[in-house]
Amino acid sequence: MGQKIHPVGFRLGITHEHQSRWFAVPDRYPELLQEDYKLRQYIEQKLGRQAQNNAGISEVRIERKADQIDLEVRTARPGVVVGRGGQGIESLRTGLQGVLGGNRQIRINVVEVQRVDADAYLIAEYIAQQLERRVSFRRVVRQSIQRAQRAGVQGIKIQVSGRLNGAEIARTEWTREGRVPLHTLRADIDYSYCTAKTVYGILGIKVWVFKGEIIPGQEPDPLPPVSRDRERDPRDRDREPRRRQQQRRRQQFEDRSNEG
Repeated sequence: MGQKIHPVGFRLGITHEHQSRWFAVPDRYPELLQEDYKLRQYIEQKLGRQAQNNAGISEVRIERKADQIDLEVRTARPGVVVGRGGQGIESLRTGLQGVLGGNRQIRINVVEVQRVDADAYLIAEYIAQQLERRVSFRRVVRQSIQRAQRAGVQGIKIQVSGRLNGAEIARTEWTREGRVPLHTLRADIDYSYCTAKTVYGILGIKVWVFKGEIIPGQEPDPLPPVSRDRERDPRDRDREPRRRQQQRRRQQFEDRSNEG
């Protein structure tokens, strides 16, 4: 069976950037790498899916400048992270300083995710939350794909593995809509993995999102604006209701009868 490389790691330096951007001497590299892990774990515990106030954290980027640590927190709910009057930021900074120890200078920049339904991690997190509430996986996957298509993605693939709907034998099912070219390096592929802890066991969710191709020297095409009518399929706007179509056809038939 062919094995698949991580889509994001495969494109580092081409269409994706490293989440940690810093240099260190070989002796300090393990220490700083462990600090990055602790920072991300603390943010996930305080603002992640298992926290009381889920802020929808998509990504945490870390940069280091001498004794200063710059954190860029990409979130779907920036108001939860910032808090009233900036109290959330100060509380988060104090907690991170306690994790690292010492009087470290930490600067936090909160960035809002513009397309929540086009972010692979947020999609996987949403599916995991619904599966933990015992919602049918087919229904959740179908809703997630429809929302991603309305957000303007060119392709999406979702895979769910485990004891689906409490089945005795674990299996893997996946659904794909549009194009997901994993072998094209210039393809902007967003990938994420999440687990759902259910009463029947752990379910694994994998999400691939194809947002378009990035050609060197050209700016990526922006995603189309999202309609306010999120629950309605945009293709239905050009379709007439069935009753109106029947009335129009009946009127045409009566007009032809009167002409005869």
